[in-house]
Amino acid sequence: MNCHYARSGLITLIIVLLAFPLAVLAQDKPSLMPPQDFIAFDTPNDDGKSISLIWKASESDREGVYYIIYAATSSKGPWKEQYRVLSTTRFKSDAPQYFGLSKDNEKWHFYEVTDINENPLSITTPTYFKLAVTDGTNTIAFPGIALSMPQGNWFDTSKINVLVFVIVFSFLVMYFISLARKNLNLFIRHIPGLDAIEETIGRATEMGRPILYLNGLLDMSSLSTIASTSILGKVARKVANYDSQIKVPCYDPIVMSVCQEVVKESYLEAGRPDAFKEDNIFFITNDQFAYAAAVDGIIVRHKPAANLYMGYYYAESLLIAETGAVSGAMQIAGTDSITQLPFFITTCDYTLMGEELYAASAYLSREPLQLGSLKGQDFGKGFIILMLVVGTIVSTIGYPFFVNLVRTF
Repeated sequence: MNCHYARSGLITLIIVLLAFPLAVLAQDKPSLMPPQDFIAFDTPNDDGKSISLIWKASESDREGVYYIIYAATSSKGPWKEQYRVLSTTRFKSDAPQYFGLSKDNEKWHFYEVTDINENPLSITTPTYFKLAVTDGTNTIAFPGIALSMPQGNWFDTSKINVLVFVIVFSFLVMYFISLARKNLNLFIRHIPGLDAIEETIGRATEMGRPILYLNGLLDMSSLSTIASTSILGKVARKVANYDSQIKVPCYDPIVMSVCQEVVKESYLEAGRPDAFKEDNIFFITNDQFAYAAAVDGIIVRHKPAANLYMGYYYAESLLIAETGAVSGAMQIAGTDSITQLPFFITTCDYTLMGEELYAASAYLSREPLQLGSLKGQDFGKGFIILMLVVGTIVSTIGYPFFVNLVRTF
């Protein structure tokens, strides 16, 4: 009998010892609390395709606790679960573009709804929402219903910084254009490749050989091709003044037509319309390596004294430039294709890199509109670089003002 009581007492002691830690853990976890202050409203600064939901964070928010968002097209249902949000995520502080940088944002949950049952939200009828919280065992619902209807906004206030920059940049450009009209010698950094163009044309004239000009392999919708044809106009005018010859084999037929008109106008401006030969600007093919082979053949047969490669290039760049280097021609290249720059730098006498291609037209023509635009762009880029440097330093020190400014706007 005594042995029986001893065993019962031992079992009771073990149960108490095991239950005590579990009771302590249960006390550490707050009981599940119902959602509070659940609100739905149209998302600000959008195009009318989303609704925002907010509700207060709770002391019972922890790992394993989820908020369930239900939606319906009627206040009477049927209600379907749409989203399940972990209670330790999705706060108003994650969207400073909507709510700013207030510390109170960390006390509110936020969720942006863009569709219901994979269908876009209706802009003519409201959408109804319910909210519940669950820990996997218990589920407690918010007692009310939230509703809202998305609306498009005329103006995105989070982009005010863009508007300010555009206004300041526009004034800068207009200021430098007016300054360039008063002083055509407005300073622009010397670009050796452009300074050498006149030398290459003079060399070709003395040798009695033509100048070869290529526009790259993109069509007229490309900025690099537009810049290239603009440079072609300035080069063609110098060629006309020197009474030399320029050959422009084209990869695209539309580019060919534009180049013919550009060169013709340049000869007309130089007072030499009779010297213009339309057949010197011709279309070859729009096949990449067939074009490269044809250009190589032109270089070998006609032996131009100067080769100018302006525009966007691909793998054919080295094939063409190496053939030109072997022929002994003086070569100037300009491209914004960073993958081809090493080949041009290796094989050409001068290379315009990146934005130098776009600055070339203003550099050669000294035209006030282009000069002023170029100077305005330089100051705008300088301002952005300054902001990046100052923002990096200030944020590293521990003052996240610039980071918050960029996140908010």
